[in-house]
Amino acid sequence: MDLINDLLFDYTVRTVALGAAVLGIVSGSLGAYAVLRKQSLLGDAMSHAALPGIVLAFILTRTKLPIVLLLGAMIAAWLGAIGVNQIIGYSRIKQDSALGLVLSVFFGFGLMLLTFVQRIPDATQAGLDTFLFGQAAALLQRDVITMALLGGFALLVMALFWKEFKLLSFDPDFGASLGFPMRLIDVMLTTLIVIAIVVGLQAVGVVLMSAMIVAPAAAARQWTNRLSIMVLLAAIFGALAGMSGAMISSTGAGLSTGPVIVLSISAIVLFSLLLAPNRGLVWNALRRRRNRRRLRTDAVLLDLYRLAGEHDDPDHAHDIAVLRVMNAGRGGVQYSLAALTESGLARKIDDSHYALTPAGFAQAEKLSAER
Repeated sequence: MDLINDLLFDYTVRTVALGAAVLGIVSGSLGAYAVLRKQSLLGDAMSHAALPGIVLAFILTRTKLPIVLLLGAMIAAWLGAIGVNQIIGYSRIKQDSALGLVLSVFFGFGLMLLTFVQRIPDATQAGLDTFLFGQAAALLQRDVITMALLGGFALLVMALFWKEFKLLSFDPDFGASLGFPMRLIDVMLTTLIVIAIVVGLQAVGVVLMSAMIVAPAAAARQWTNRLSIMVLLAAIFGALAGMSGAMISSTGAGLSTGPVIVLSISAIVLFSLLLAPNRGLVWNALRRRRNRRRLRTDAVLLDLYRLAGEHDDPDHAHDIAVLRVMNAGRGGVQYSLAALTESGLARKIDDSHYALTPAGFAQAEKLSAER
């Protein structure tokens, strides 16, 4: 109840929670495309590439206005993304290597500039290093409005070019054959992802921002095969992680909001990996176990059918010991016979003898024909 009261009436908690929710919605929605295109590390490279843009914007303007610093971050991140595409397109270097090069060069350059700025003999540069890991608690209402405007613009463009971005994500060659400018569409989508990264830099920083691009979409991918539902779920998961992380971090001193948000989305990813209906590891394990049991039961049913064929009397009972010999190495004969008896495909004569029912004969003949 105290958390809800803080969310409604505490200015700081409410502002940080709203900012984190905006970040989660924007990064989750656009991150879905990065995950589907197998460009998850592109967000990591662009978020690290934003650092020199932030510092250069400060050096050139000597102001720490968020809109100025974020504009510098956007330009640097966009140049980093374009650099990756150019390296891949005009050299033999593969995507992972190109991402590593851009990430390390831009981030190293940014750290060098940050070190240089820290030596300036005045206090105007104080606080620039917070962009490394973010400082969500310092968000103001105007910062949230700026994030919402940038994010809203990115989401609006995504909605307007939904068909083109969908084509780019699943079959760019087919799109090119239809006459769509796929290269330009690729640059446009990359620009939107850059905006999503810039939106979250103040909250979670350049180091952790890549998690907000990848994790909500990765969690959503476990629940659906449809792009529209995936984008919606990624936005919901991102918003949920942002708000819950902001509220949890407000409950204790020393809890940084950015890392707590990332831990929250990590918990959602773990839950999705384990329990998503179609792809969850738990359900897959149960499904495999059920399939193994069904295969063993079918094998015992066919063995009863083969044994019945060796006798003139179709109601002749067969010893469980014989069935165990025929299923050596597979096991589970007792369980299979119990399952067959329960389903009406076999009947128990005594503790060690079983025979097929008419329904069992029909099912066994069907399985035998299929094999």
